[in-house]
Amino acid sequence: MKRNLDILVISDLHLGTYGSEADEVLAYLDTIDADKIVINGDFVDIMLFNKRFWPSSHMKVIKYFLDLISMGKEIYYVTGNHDELMRKFLNFKIQNFKIVNQVVLDTPEGKVWMFHGDVFDFSIQTGWLTKLAGFLYDYMIMFNSWINKKIMRPLGRKRLNFSKSIKANVKTAVQYFANFEMKAAKIAQKNGYKYVVCGHIHTPKIESFDINGEEIIYMNSGDWLESLSSLEYVDNKWSIYMHKRTEQEYKGDDSRIEMTNKELYKDLIAEFKILQDK
Repeated sequence: MKRNLDILVISDLHLGTYGSEADEVLAYLDTIDADKIVINGDFVDIMLFNKRFWPSSHMKVIKYFLDLISMGKEIYYVTGNHDELMRKFLNFKIQNFKIVNQVVLDTPEGKVWMFHGDVFDFSIQTGWLTKLAGFLYDYMIMFNSWINKKIMRPLGRKRLNFSKSIKANVKTAVQYFANFEMKAAKIAQKNGYKYVVCGHIHTPKIESFDINGEEIIYMNSGDWLESLSSLEYVDNKWSIYMHKRTEQEYKGDDSRIEMTNKELYKDLIAEFKILQDK
Protein backbone atom coordinates (compact mmCIF):
# COMPACT_ATOMS: atom_id res chain seq x y z
CA MET A 1 0.00 0.00 0.00
CA LYS A 2 1.30 3.44 -0.93
CA ARG A 3 1.95 6.12 1.66
CA ASN A 4 -0.09 9.29 1.17
CA LEU A 5 1.83 12.57 1.26
CA ASP A 6 0.46 16.09 1.24
CA ILE A 7 3.65 17.48 -0.33
CA LEU A 8 6.74 15.79 -1.79
CA VAL A 9 9.94 17.74 -2.48
CA ILE A 10 12.54 15.85 -4.49
CA SER A 11 15.62 17.28 -6.15
CA ASP A 12 19.00 16.62 -7.72
CA LEU A 13 18.18 13.41 -9.57
CA HIS A 14 20.79 14.32 -12.21
CA LEU A 15 19.24 12.02 -14.80
CA GLY A 16 21.52 11.46 -17.76
CA THR A 17 24.67 10.99 -15.67
CA TYR A 18 26.47 7.87 -14.48
CA GLY A 19 25.90 8.75 -10.84
CA SER A 20 22.11 9.05 -10.97
CA GLU A 21 20.29 6.31 -9.05
CA ALA A 22 17.24 6.23 -11.32
CA ASP A 23 16.27 2.69 -10.31
CA GLU A 24 16.18 3.74 -6.66
CA VAL A 25 14.10 6.80 -7.57
CA LEU A 26 11.54 4.56 -9.26
CA ALA A 27 11.49 2.17 -6.31
CA TYR A 28 10.77 5.09 -3.99
CA LEU A 29 8.13 6.75 -6.18
CA ASP A 30 6.22 3.47 -6.40
CA THR A 31 5.70 3.56 -2.62
CA ILE A 32 4.10 7.02 -2.35
CA ASP A 33 1.17 9.07 -3.59
CA ALA A 34 1.65 12.82 -3.13
CA ASP A 35 -1.03 15.47 -3.57
CA LYS A 36 1.59 18.06 -4.56
CA ILE A 37 5.07 17.46 -5.95
CA VAL A 38 7.93 19.94 -6.17
CA ILE A 39 10.90 18.88 -8.32
CA ASN A 40 13.45 21.29 -6.86
CA GLY A 41 16.05 21.49 -9.62
CA ASP A 42 18.67 19.40 -11.41
CA PHE A 43 16.16 16.82 -12.59
CA VAL A 44 17.86 16.10 -15.92
CA ASP A 45 21.56 17.02 -15.80
CA ILE A 46 21.93 18.97 -19.03
CA MET A 47 25.32 20.33 -17.97
CA LEU A 48 26.92 16.86 -17.71
CA PHE A 49 24.62 15.06 -20.15
CA ASN A 50 26.35 12.37 -22.21
CA LYS A 51 24.58 11.50 -25.44
CA ARG A 52 25.99 7.97 -25.29
CA PHE A 53 24.56 7.32 -21.85
CA TRP A 54 20.81 7.24 -21.40
CA PRO A 55 19.66 4.07 -19.56
CA SER A 56 16.03 3.00 -19.89
CA SER A 57 15.57 3.54 -16.15
CA HIS A 58 16.25 7.27 -16.64
CA MET A 59 13.59 7.50 -19.31
CA LYS A 60 11.21 5.56 -17.07
CA VAL A 61 11.55 8.26 -14.41
CA ILE A 62 10.62 10.93 -16.96
CA LYS A 63 7.70 8.83 -18.19
CA TYR A 64 6.56 8.36 -14.60
CA PHE A 65 6.22 12.10 -14.11
CA LEU A 66 4.61 12.55 -17.54
CA ASP A 67 1.97 10.04 -16.47
CA LEU A 68 1.36 12.05 -13.28
CA ILE A 69 0.99 15.22 -15.37
CA SER A 70 -1.50 13.42 -17.61
CA MET A 71 -3.46 12.44 -14.48
CA GLY A 72 -3.67 16.11 -13.48
CA LYS A 73 -1.29 15.88 -10.52
CA GLU A 74 -0.12 19.25 -9.17
CA ILE A 75 3.60 19.38 -10.01
CA TYR A 76 6.09 22.24 -9.98
CA TYR A 77 9.39 21.93 -11.84
CA VAL A 78 11.85 24.36 -10.24
CA THR A 79 14.88 24.98 -12.44
CA GLY A 80 18.43 24.41 -11.15
CA ASN A 81 21.95 25.12 -12.35
CA HIS A 82 22.41 21.75 -14.07
CA ASP A 83 19.12 22.08 -15.95
CA GLU A 84 19.06 25.86 -16.35
CA LEU A 85 18.20 25.53 -20.06
CA MET A 86 14.71 24.73 -18.80
CA ARG A 87 14.48 28.41 -17.84
CA LYS A 88 13.71 29.04 -21.51
CA PHE A 89 10.33 27.49 -20.66
CA LEU A 90 9.64 29.44 -17.45
CA ASN A 91 5.91 29.65 -16.67
CA PHE A 92 5.23 26.93 -19.24
CA LYS A 93 2.09 25.20 -18.00
CA ILE A 94 0.18 22.04 -18.88
CA GLN A 95 -2.79 21.18 -16.73
CA ASN A 96 -1.41 21.36 -13.17
CA PHE A 97 2.25 21.18 -14.19
CA LYS A 98 4.34 24.35 -14.29
CA ILE A 99 8.02 25.22 -14.84
CA VAL A 100 9.13 27.93 -12.40
CA ASN A 101 12.15 29.49 -10.67
CA GLN A 102 10.57 29.26 -7.23
CA VAL A 103 7.44 28.08 -5.45
CA VAL A 104 5.61 29.49 -2.43
CA LEU A 105 3.10 27.18 -0.75
CA ASP A 106 0.78 27.93 2.16
CA THR A 107 0.63 25.53 5.10
CA PRO A 108 -1.09 25.88 8.49
CA GLU A 109 2.37 26.47 10.03
CA GLY A 110 3.31 29.27 7.64
CA LYS A 111 4.47 30.02 4.10
CA VAL A 112 7.03 27.68 2.52
CA TRP A 113 9.48 29.18 0.03
CA MET A 114 11.14 26.68 -2.32
CA PHE A 115 13.94 27.25 -4.81
CA HIS A 116 16.98 25.28 -5.95
CA GLY A 117 19.67 27.38 -4.26
CA ASP A 118 22.25 27.93 -7.01
CA VAL A 119 21.41 31.65 -6.91
CA PHE A 120 23.62 31.86 -3.80
CA ASP A 121 26.76 30.53 -5.46
CA PHE A 122 28.21 33.83 -6.58
CA SER A 123 27.19 35.73 -3.45
CA ILE A 124 28.73 33.13 -1.11
CA GLN A 125 31.74 31.99 -3.09
CA THR A 126 34.57 34.44 -3.64
CA GLY A 127 37.50 34.05 -5.97
CA TRP A 128 37.97 31.95 -9.07
CA LEU A 129 39.63 29.14 -7.09
CA THR A 130 36.50 28.57 -4.98
CA LYS A 131 34.29 28.62 -8.08
CA LEU A 132 36.56 26.08 -9.76
CA ALA A 133 36.41 23.91 -6.64
CA GLY A 134 32.60 23.96 -6.81
CA PHE A 135 32.69 22.85 -10.45
CA LEU A 136 35.14 20.03 -9.69
CA TYR A 137 33.01 19.00 -6.72
CA ASP A 138 30.10 18.25 -9.08
CA TYR A 139 32.32 15.96 -11.14
CA MET A 140 33.70 14.31 -8.01
CA ILE A 141 30.18 13.34 -6.90
CA MET A 142 29.55 11.71 -10.28
CA PHE A 143 32.89 9.88 -10.13
CA ASN A 144 32.21 8.76 -6.56
CA SER A 145 28.84 7.33 -7.58
CA TRP A 146 30.35 5.59 -10.61
CA ILE A 147 32.98 3.88 -8.44
CA ASN A 148 30.31 2.67 -6.02
CA LYS A 149 28.02 1.35 -8.77
CA LYS A 150 30.63 -0.20 -11.05
CA ILE A 151 33.29 -1.38 -8.61
CA MET A 152 32.38 -1.36 -4.91
CA ARG A 153 28.79 -2.63 -5.22
CA PRO A 154 29.49 -5.59 -7.57
CA LEU A 155 32.33 -6.67 -5.27
CA GLY A 156 30.10 -6.46 -2.22
CA ARG A 157 32.32 -3.79 -0.68
CA LYS A 158 31.27 -0.87 1.50
CA ARG A 159 30.29 2.31 -0.34
CA LEU A 160 32.77 5.15 -0.53
CA ASN A 161 31.60 8.68 0.18
CA PHE A 162 34.20 11.27 -0.81
CA SER A 163 31.80 14.21 -0.72
CA LYS A 164 30.61 13.48 2.81
CA SER A 165 34.18 13.52 4.06
CA ILE A 166 34.87 16.80 2.28
CA LYS A 167 31.72 18.42 3.66
CA ALA A 168 32.61 17.35 7.20
CA ASN A 169 36.35 17.94 7.25
CA VAL A 170 37.38 20.61 4.72
CA LYS A 171 37.16 23.99 6.40
CA THR A 172 36.20 25.93 3.27
CA ALA A 173 33.41 23.46 2.47
CA VAL A 174 32.06 23.51 6.03
CA GLN A 175 31.95 27.32 5.96
CA TYR A 176 30.29 27.39 2.54
CA PHE A 177 27.44 25.11 3.61
CA ALA A 178 26.94 27.05 6.85
CA ASN A 179 26.81 30.35 4.93
CA PHE A 180 24.42 28.84 2.39
CA GLU A 181 21.94 27.75 5.04
CA MET A 182 22.11 30.98 7.04
CA LYS A 183 21.72 33.15 3.94
CA ALA A 184 18.64 31.20 2.87
CA ALA A 185 17.11 31.55 6.35
CA LYS A 186 17.79 35.30 6.52
CA ILE A 187 16.20 36.01 3.14
CA ALA A 188 13.21 33.84 4.06
CA GLN A 189 12.69 35.81 7.28
CA LYS A 190 13.03 39.13 5.46
CA ASN A 191 10.30 38.13 3.01
CA GLY A 192 7.89 36.73 5.58
CA TYR A 193 8.43 33.01 4.99
CA LYS A 194 8.43 30.55 7.89
CA TYR A 195 10.15 27.79 5.92
CA VAL A 196 12.79 27.81 3.18
CA VAL A 197 13.48 24.70 1.10
CA CYS A 198 16.52 24.20 -1.12
CA GLY A 199 18.36 21.47 -2.98
CA HIS A 200 21.65 22.11 -4.78
CA ILE A 201 24.17 21.26 -2.01
CA HIS A 202 23.09 17.59 -1.75
CA THR A 203 22.82 17.68 2.04
CA PRO A 204 19.44 16.55 3.47
CA LYS A 205 18.66 18.64 6.51
CA ILE A 206 16.00 20.30 8.66
CA GLU A 207 17.33 22.98 11.00
CA SER A 208 15.83 25.82 12.99
CA PHE A 209 17.48 29.27 12.87
CA ASP A 210 16.82 32.23 15.15
CA ILE A 211 16.73 35.21 12.81
CA ASN A 212 16.07 38.51 14.61
CA GLY A 213 14.14 36.69 17.33
CA GLU A 214 12.01 34.75 14.82
CA GLU A 215 12.25 31.00 14.20
CA ILE A 216 12.92 30.15 10.55
CA ILE A 217 13.08 26.53 9.44
CA TYR A 218 15.67 25.70 6.78
CA MET A 219 15.21 22.42 4.89
CA ASN A 220 17.14 20.66 2.16
CA SER A 221 15.85 17.71 0.13
CA GLY A 222 19.30 16.19 -0.48
CA ASP A 223 19.91 14.26 -3.71
CA TRP A 224 19.56 10.96 -5.57
CA LEU A 225 23.24 10.34 -6.20
CA GLU A 226 24.40 9.58 -2.67
CA SER A 227 21.97 10.43 0.13
CA LEU A 228 18.85 9.18 -1.74
CA SER A 229 16.58 11.52 0.19
CA SER A 230 13.51 13.72 -0.13
CA LEU A 231 11.33 15.97 2.00
CA GLU A 232 7.84 14.78 2.89
CA TYR A 233 4.99 16.80 4.38
CA VAL A 234 2.25 14.78 6.07
CA ASP A 235 -0.31 15.84 8.69
CA ASN A 236 1.22 19.32 9.09
CA LYS A 237 4.71 17.95 9.70
CA TRP A 238 7.88 18.00 7.59
CA SER A 239 10.37 15.12 7.68
CA ILE A 240 13.37 13.85 5.75
CA TYR A 241 12.91 10.53 3.97
CA MET A 242 16.09 8.47 3.60
CA HIS A 243 15.72 5.71 1.04
CA LYS A 244 17.23 2.33 1.85
CA ARG A 245 19.11 0.95 -1.13
CA THR A 246 17.78 -2.25 -2.63
CA GLU A 247 19.54 -5.38 -1.38
CA GLN A 248 19.39 -7.33 -4.62
CA GLU A 249 22.60 -8.10 -6.48
CA TYR A 250 23.61 -5.27 -8.77
CA LYS A 251 23.36 -6.28 -12.40
CA GLY A 252 23.54 -2.89 -14.03
CA ASP A 253 21.45 -1.58 -16.90
CA ASP A 254 23.02 -2.10 -20.29
CA SER A 255 20.09 -0.79 -22.32
CA ARG A 256 21.00 2.54 -23.86
CA ILE A 257 19.15 5.16 -25.85
CA GLU A 258 21.57 7.36 -27.78
CA MET A 259 20.17 10.84 -27.74
CA THR A 260 21.60 14.35 -28.08
CA ASN A 261 20.40 17.17 -25.84
CA LYS A 262 18.40 18.59 -28.73
CA GLU A 263 16.78 15.23 -29.46
CA LEU A 264 15.95 14.73 -25.80
CA TYR A 265 14.14 18.06 -25.58
CA LYS A 266 12.38 17.41 -28.87
CA ASP A 267 11.08 14.11 -27.51
CA LEU A 268 9.92 15.65 -24.22
CA ILE A 269 8.26 18.66 -25.85
CA ALA A 270 6.41 16.26 -28.15
CA GLU A 271 5.09 14.52 -25.03
CA PHE A 272 4.07 17.88 -23.55
CA LYS A 273 2.17 18.80 -26.73
CA ILE A 274 0.24 15.54 -26.56
CA LEU A 275 -0.74 16.39 -22.98
CA GLN A 276 -1.63 19.95 -23.95
CA ASP A 277 -4.01 18.70 -26.63
CA LYS A 278 -5.93 16.54 -24.18
